[in-house]
Parts: sequence; C-alpha cells; structure tokens
Amino acid sequence: MIVKEEFLNKLRRAFGLNLYEARIWTALLSRGVSTAGELSDIGNVPRSRAYDILESLEKKGFVVMKLGKPIKYLTVEPKEVVERVKKGVRRDSDDRVKRLEELKGSDVLKELDSLHKEGIEFVEPSDLSGAIRGRHNVYTHLETMIKGAQKNITIVTTSKGLLRKMEALKPELERLNKKGIKIRVAAPITKESMDAAKELSKIADVRHLEDVNARFAIVDDKNLMFMAMDDKTVHPTYDVGVWINTPYFANALNNLFNETWKNLPQASKIASKL
Repeated sequence: MIVKEEFLNKLRRAFGLNLYEARIWTALLSRGVSTAGELSDIGNVPRSRAYDILESLEKKGFVVMKLGKPIKYLTVEPKEVVERVKKGVRRDSDDRVKRLEELKGSDVLKELDSLHKEGIEFVEPSDLSGAIRGRHNVYTHLETMIKGAQKNITIVTTSKGLLRKMEALKPELERLNKKGIKIRVAAPITKESMDAAKELSKIADVRHLEDVNARFAIVDDKNLMFMAMDDKTVHPTYDVGVWINTPYFANALNNLFNETWKNLPQASKIASKL
C-alpha cells in the first residue's frame, strides 16, 4: 500500500500523530485487521517500533487489540476516531486552561513578573521593539498593547481593517471605554464597514478617513505599531506589524495626526451619504 506523503502530513496535523503512527494507522485501515509485523511491512515502519506505535494508537482510541494469538489489531471507524480525538482535545484544553488559571496570584507568576521587571530595567526603551509576523500574531500583540492603556488609544486602519478590529478588539475596547480611556478610530467608512463603524461608535470616536492608506496604532503616546504591508494585496499569513516602544516618535506621530483628526467627519455623518 502506498499512501502519499501529502495525505500523511494532513493526517498528522489533523489528528496530532507522528509519521510512524500515521503510516501504521493508514496501513491498518487498508486491512481492517492485521498483526504488528504485517503492518510494519505495509507501512514501511521498523518492526522494533511497531508494537510501541500500536500501543500508542490504542491509548489514543485509534485501534483495538484483539484477544488471542497471534496478537492482531482492529481498526476503529474513522468517524468514531474523529469524535474521540475531539473529546481528547477538549479535555486537554480544559486541563491546560485550568492549570493556567491556577497560576494567577501564585508564587510562580510573581517570580516570573519579578524576573521580567528586573530584566526590563536593564533595557533601553528604544530596544523594546520587534517585527510581528502573521495577522493573527499582529492582532494578539495589538490586543496586549491596548490592554495596558492608561490614557488614550489611536487606531488608523483600512475599511477591511475596521471590520477585523471590530471583531478582534471590541471586548477589550469596551472594557477600556468604561475605564475612561480615550479611544479614537479613523478609517474609510464604506457600505461594507458601516455596521462595524456604528458598533465601534458606541465605545469610541470613529471618523471617516479618505485617501490615506495606512494602518497603525498608538497607545498612551509611547507604544506604536504600524503595518508594513498593504492589506489589499498581502496574504494574512505574510502580514507584518512593527512594534516600537518609542515615546519620542509615537508622540510626534500622534501630534501630526491630531491636525488631520480635527478635519475628519464623524462616522454618523457619513452614514447618511451611503
């Protein structure tokens, strides 16, 4: 039996298997019932590893060991395997979340915080910078930035970016709005983004920005993140955000944008024209 490597790789990613596990499992699926020796030959897996791999697959719920001699293995229906794996993922995820929740207020977290604060003391503010790759990671870091806001947040984005930020950042922006943090959002308001603009207008000052194709965020006049790519052409996986802790430049950029901000119409006024 020959199974393409591409298919094996898909199985490995979907079910969390290593290469030998994927080969043995597909070999058994093609036979229904088989011995470890037969499966090692079919799946091109060393015989010395076959029993360990089958034991691992048995624990994961992929196969069943039949009674009798010679020892044979029976495959479980793929649909049932999917359900078993889903339950296992949920259980593991719940356990990890529980363990992480238990860290709050613990000595471990206090020690980690102490290490971080002591380390930061030796770092020049200008050295606190980095390139964030992938849109998911960019938004994760952006959320971390705004979580620490004490005074104000300025977000400039595109029409599609407004939709993304509504979905990703709204809960955190709502929390900050209740704390009295000043939030400004500027983006092209189109028919596509109008609903998002209306929702954000409940918690932020949202204004219409034309003819400026830019994406950046400034927090407390010191933390700056700007996107290096045009979101109309770049794939989300290759999007790049540059983060800099630079009060000097962030404050200067904010002051420059303030002049533009004064002349921007509010989202509510644009709605009637669309």
